[in-house]
Amino acid sequence: MGLRDGRREPFHGRGRLTSTIVLIHGAWMSPESWSGWKTRFEARGHQVLAPSWPFDDRPVSELRQYPDPRLAKIGIAEIVESYARVITGLAEPPVIIGHSFGGLFTQMLLDRGLGRAGVAIDPGPMKGVLPGPNALRANLPALAGWRSWSTVRHMSLGSFRWGWVHTLSADEQRAAYERYVVPTPGRIFAEVLLAPLTNTTRIGDGRHAPLLLIAGGLDRTVEPAMVRAAYARQRRSRAPTELREFPGRTHWICMQDGWEEVADAAIEWAERNVT
Repeated sequence: MGLRDGRREPFHGRGRLTSTIVLIHGAWMSPESWSGWKTRFEARGHQVLAPSWPFDDRPVSELRQYPDPRLAKIGIAEIVESYARVITGLAEPPVIIGHSFGGLFTQMLLDRGLGRAGVAIDPGPMKGVLPGPNALRANLPALAGWRSWSTVRHMSLGSFRWGWVHTLSADEQRAAYERYVVPTPGRIFAEVLLAPLTNTTRIGDGRHAPLLLIAGGLDRTVEPAMVRAAYARQRRSRAPTELREFPGRTHWICMQDGWEEVADAAIEWAERNVT
């Protein structure tokens, strides 16, 4: 049934607004990290896509052993553009949900007018948001070493333990590391470091789509204060902008025990705010 003013009435499944959802993973991860979220959202009637970064669309075991050397050459602009192509090829603008660097990319895509709504979880810092001391320590290994900005970087188990999964047992930390962690381009970390001098991660104030920012209270890689700073900047937009913090959650928030609560909060917010 059409609405009186000629707009199409949104389709509701099981009493909820259904939508296409695009999930964007962060550095050191692959789309495999979204497997639980994808299944959970599809059960609610949504179409869910979890595209990989360029050169990352292979099994985790292959990515770990044989990373594509072309991965070293891609930066933030190339990754965001790859998602923009996916989104513009869809029949409808999607809800975009991203974690870590994926949360930064989510905000950049909304800034370009892509997406009906966005959720940025522990988002990497945009221009104007400075990393805290824990974040500097957590991300330093990606920048350390000769020509780190132009090589494929590998995260050690020790760095993963300190920056991502410090509330897990040693056995759980190792299991998560072996199953999920993959190499990533060092260039993206250099671009964030140089953000005050460039516009690579600049986000304007003209966003029209609603945005929810989520922080993990124990996150060391993207400290809660950094998410609050992003929220303060994003509130300059006239579009609805909200912030939610989950106590006790680390940077492993999307797979940490109780991740379902975070996933449900994200999708229920999106269902309320997409019109």
